[in-house]
Amino acid sequence: MKPSLFLILVIHLLAAFSLQAAPAEPDGYNIRVKLSELNNQDLILGYYYNKKMYVTDTSRIENGTAVFKGEEPLTGGLYLFYLPDGKYFDVLINDEQHFTIETDTANLIGEMEITGSKESRLFLQYQRFIEQQQKKVNEIRAAIKANESDQAKVEELSQQLEATNKSVADYWDKAMEQNPGTFYAQFIKGMKDPVMPPLDIPEQVQNVDSFRQVKRYEFYRDHYLENIDFEDERLLRTPFFVQKLDTYFDRLLIQIPDTMTKAAIDIIEKSRGTEEMFRFLVQYTFNKANESKIMGMDAAMVALAEKYYLSGQADWASEEFLENLRTRVRDIKPTLIGKKAHDMQMESNTGEIFRLHEISAPVTILVFYEPSCGHCKTAIPKLYQEVFEPYRNKGVQVFAVYSMADPEEWQTFIDAHELYGWINVYDPYHQTRFRNHYDIRSTPMIYVLDKDKKIAAKRLDVEQLPGFIDHLLKQQ
Repeated sequence: MKPSLFLILVIHLLAAFSLQAAPAEPDGYNIRVKLSELNNQDLILGYYYNKKMYVTDTSRIENGTAVFKGEEPLTGGLYLFYLPDGKYFDVLINDEQHFTIETDTANLIGEMEITGSKESRLFLQYQRFIEQQQKKVNEIRAAIKANESDQAKVEELSQQLEATNKSVADYWDKAMEQNPGTFYAQFIKGMKDPVMPPLDIPEQVQNVDSFRQVKRYEFYRDHYLENIDFEDERLLRTPFFVQKLDTYFDRLLIQIPDTMTKAAIDIIEKSRGTEEMFRFLVQYTFNKANESKIMGMDAAMVALAEKYYLSGQADWASEEFLENLRTRVRDIKPTLIGKKAHDMQMESNTGEIFRLHEISAPVTILVFYEPSCGHCKTAIPKLYQEVFEPYRNKGVQVFAVYSMADPEEWQTFIDAHELYGWINVYDPYHQTRFRNHYDIRSTPMIYVLDKDKKIAAKRLDVEQLPGFIDHLLKQQ
């Protein structure tokens, strides 16, 4: 049966109506900011990224209005408008990027109106709510401080504080429930900390407070980042994202390489398929490990370097960077904590030959130095007097490597500081390649080896050695 002409006309009319009723979102961005008090001054549009603020656009304020335009849309995130007097205000930007902001410089958030962007307007309402709640919290805390001696009053005020905090949590839950699928909801969710369910305490537990504290820590550690969607790259342009990562890696995780490496990989793998987030997390965790001052954390750096950079997954890295990293990993790997120290056979100042692995001692201090080094001139005598002398009767030995090739300079230094109790050795022809095996980039360089000649510690200052040696002797 052929369709009637009337039916065909109806279908065409409905299609035309649909096109008119749902116009496509305009390309690029066009944001008008009305600040009637300002004129002939620059307004800056910026965004948050990795604990910093970056400028994305600048517009001249003419007749109280600045217009920001761009052919390409802005990446979703929290943006800030920076005023000439140093004040600024935040605006959440997502898909709707043709909108108008109007406000008064005397009360930026309180007097602000946003038209044309629903999510920006929702976030503005959230800002006003939080501003009100923060004012309440400050008043309650001030009252608590003023009534410290009145226990009943403090308890009453504490309940008010708890109720205020609950109202914020309820607001967050309602915002997520009423706005599913929006970046605004993702933003709110990402800021939320995990809420621990009621804890069942076994009857046999004697120290209830300690048990509760441990369980609270474990829950917080295991669930702290569960509200973060690591596939949502818009979160990169928020101030809280990196703050939460820092809290997780610096305060919630035990600072040992294996723990840090596993946590880093778990998070990175959640971002697979999102180019910018994947890149950021690889760089963030690698830098976190690489810049750590905690001894042994270079093992985490090596693990992340090999898994992501040197495996070819970090396609953004330059060949020069990769080659330098490859060399650095090669140099560091033999000196990682737990590795067996590379054996060396060297000549002593008396002409005898000593091998590092033949030394029988519960603890061996391996030190590389040169007499002309300013730090060595003070550190080496201190190492002898304040570490070796007190611990020699406990079997601690020192394998002291003179890193240069001038026997006269070396012997003069030994005599001047009476370093006769040590095993003093050198390698004038660099046959042992000790600089490569022990990553000697500066002196003095100190390693602590256990009874099996495994590296137990490295790059310690002389002042740190006694405590660590005591710890190591108790373990053996």
